[in-house]
Amino acid sequence: MKKRVFSRLLALGLALTVLAGCGNNQETTQQKTDPSQEASAEKKTFVFGDTTFNAENGIADINPHNNSGGWACIRYGVGETLFRLTDSMELEPWLAKSYERVDENTWVLTLQDGVTFTSGRAMDGEAVKECLEALADTHVRAAGDLHIQEITASGQTVTIKTEVPVPALLNYLTDPYGCIIDMEAGVSPEGIVSGTGPYEAVSLVTDTSLSLVKNENYWNGDPRIDEITVRTISDGDTLTMALQSGEIDAAYGMPYASYPLFENDAYTISGCATSRVFFGTMNFESEITSDPAVRRAIAMGIDKDSFVEVLLGGNGYPATGVFPDNFSFGGDSVTAETYDPEGAKQVLEAAGWVDADGDGVREKDGKKLVLRWLTYPSRQELPLLAEAAQDILGKIGFRVEVNSTADHGRICADPDAWDIYVSAMVTAPTGDPEYFFTYHCLDASSSNDGHYHSDRLEELAAQMARTFDTEERSRLAIQMQQTILDDNAYVFCSHLRMSMISRANVTGLTAHPSDYYEITADLDIV
Repeated sequence: MKKRVFSRLLALGLALTVLAGCGNNQETTQQKTDPSQEASAEKKTFVFGDTTFNAENGIADINPHNNSGGWACIRYGVGETLFRLTDSMELEPWLAKSYERVDENTWVLTLQDGVTFTSGRAMDGEAVKECLEALADTHVRAAGDLHIQEITASGQTVTIKTEVPVPALLNYLTDPYGCIIDMEAGVSPEGIVSGTGPYEAVSLVTDTSLSLVKNENYWNGDPRIDEITVRTISDGDTLTMALQSGEIDAAYGMPYASYPLFENDAYTISGCATSRVFFGTMNFESEITSDPAVRRAIAMGIDKDSFVEVLLGGNGYPATGVFPDNFSFGGDSVTAETYDPEGAKQVLEAAGWVDADGDGVREKDGKKLVLRWLTYPSRQELPLLAEAAQDILGKIGFRVEVNSTADHGRICADPDAWDIYVSAMVTAPTGDPEYFFTYHCLDASSSNDGHYHSDRLEELAAQMARTFDTEERSRLAIQMQQTILDDNAYVFCSHLRMSMISRANVTGLTAHPSDYYEITADLDIV
């Protein structure tokens, strides 16, 4: 398996190197720096290629109240949240200036002065109130996170009263769905909103491109780029060649096999460890993965080290649990099944899954051990992980049928259509552990795709929902992780090192552990 993957990566590298030799890097650089072209020199433009800006990933537009549109809103410098996360994932005010927790259910936020939306409206308490109320009315996950009972506003002050204590309220307000937008200006038919960020969206075509212009009245600095185009380029090879040829200035979601092509002085790679994890969700309504022995065998049959070393090119970290080791509630605090294909065979044998007819596929009570593996191609490594699992699990006695499709969202909603759903997710983007469990694992979770239930997990989650002490929250998070790992409800393959690659003359494009903040006022071309 490793030899086949290495051969594919080598072939791709050679092909792209040839294409690079035929490209117009030098010509493009000269065009951008030629002093005779005074008109273009006066206006700075920037083109950003992104594999993930598409409806397939729930990002059809930049409306933070629509599915995952907030990720594009905050990544591309259109929207900002009341609080943000530092490079060390510490909470700090952003559009809010300060806060006070009056009691367990009441928070008073004081807003920054002098902030305006790109619509021209001042951002005051009433504007924030309108935005958060609309969010709670339209965004199911946000409503479940925030538990807002009432919001009142006076001048630059907003008071939020929750139905129940929400210890992580300020963390949830860093979520991209919390981008503060002008509800009076509304949302255009294309999904364009008016935010407070350094850039204003002027046009949007889903799955194609987003056009931005400098916000001349930005409250927190002077944006340096006049016009920005964000291009959706879902194919990794196409993204690679676009950056090599000079069609784009920077890229997000570059295939790791292409990284060696950019490890030279012509480019800059900004990367950092994140909590984004490649992981599989077991379907508890499936005849196959509802069997505990099958789930355990799958967990024992995933070669995490090989996935990181070969398919990610070392740009990741083998995962034990939900969170990476550098978190206080990270994976080094829990235990999970380790790679043991021979042990997996024994687990299946003991549970009655045997290959009676000698065709290489086990069966039990007349049913073949067929695993329907659902994933998607926009995260470049997910299809490769599926191929690796198909090979390894096949040797254990599974027949793995891979469905890698942009239509994964619709298929995942049908519990009769899949057995394991393998995706990528940032598990702690708000810096707090509650996020993953409320999003994915509870009876009330909006994305409990496998319909997993655990009485123990529900009890622990209820405790966390009432706990303000950060150390106790970490202890609960460790117990919650161990609960889902003991059930093999999910198998966590690797945490991702997220990187952006840009041409060497691009500055201020810096990877962040939350995977939120990309295009900022600091972005420049020199």
